Amino acid sequence: MALRRAVLSLMLLSGLRADTEEKEVQAMVGSNIKLRCIHPKEKSFDLNELHVYWQISVTGTPESVTYYLSGNSSVGHDNNQYKDRAKMSLDRMKQGDFSLSLYNITPQDEQKFNCLVFRNLDKILDIVVTLHVAANYSMPVVITPASTAQDEELTFTCMSTDGYPKPNVYWINKTDNSLLDEALQNSTVSLNARGLYDVVSVLKIRRIPNVNVGCCIENVLLHQNLTVSSQTAEPNGTNAGIMGNRDSTPGEGPGSPHVEKTVALPAVLIVMLVAVALVVAWKCRSRCPRWNYAAGAQCSRPELELTDHV
Repeated sequence: MALRRAVLSLMLLSGLRADTEEKEVQAMVGSNIKLRCIHPKEKSFDLNELHVYWQISVTGTPESVTYYLSGNSSVGHDNNQYKDRAKMSLDRMKQGDFSLSLYNITPQDEQKFNCLVFRNLDKILDIVVTLHVAANYSMPVVITPASTAQDEELTFTCMSTDGYPKPNVYWINKTDNSLLDEALQNSTVSLNARGLYDVVSVLKIRRIPNVNVGCCIENVLLHQNLTVSSQTAEPNGTNAGIMGNRDSTPGEGPGSPHVEKTVALPAVLIVMLVAVALVVAWKCRSRCPRWNYAAGAQCSRPELELTDHV
């Protein structure tokens, strides 16, 4: 390993032909990605003339991810983190494709990866690929604690988990979609065992009738906003209502007046339909004294015959 580092140091000092090219790519946690490092002109290479390195910089010190040395029959690894997750293809390298395949991306892979290719001590490729890692946050959950009419302050809690990178958290006045003052909220973002972020945000606001606020979790890298609304009516000896659906409509929470009206509406329709049926039956009976199913069918025939004559 010490000899290999000495060879690399010698190459870096002597090989100054290739200019550094920089690229940026993005990958989701748990996915696979290929970091491209392809010679722009030549398509045929002799592996016995090549030294290929993929490395990252840890605390300012270059650390090998994987490498190929001329005369070897396989690709080597120094970093155990990438031993089973980073691969180069010898067949593709013969065609000028020195790309690195990374498997099962983790947040720790958010690095600058440097591809260095030497041919007979001359540096012919120097490409830096910056890998940005992202993960979707879970749909936020908004909790409204039980409160009474005597409480002067309402407390809302918003929670979301397993996202990357760090989120932005906003509380929204759903009445006019304006942002609430950040001074009213206290947000805590922490790393969990998977290396992803969990967020808990607490909002405290002065009580007003029919409060309707929304919690928004923004993932800037994914251009993603997850918003959940929570409406609280003025309490009448009961707990405030809680809403937990994406962009849910005010008034559709459990126990809300809107739901009660929707449940009562079918009963009104049934009463009206019964009344109409009784009126129709009474009129038809007055025109056809001997009402039965067959007579009722015949009762409509004179009207049809008159229409035919017309």
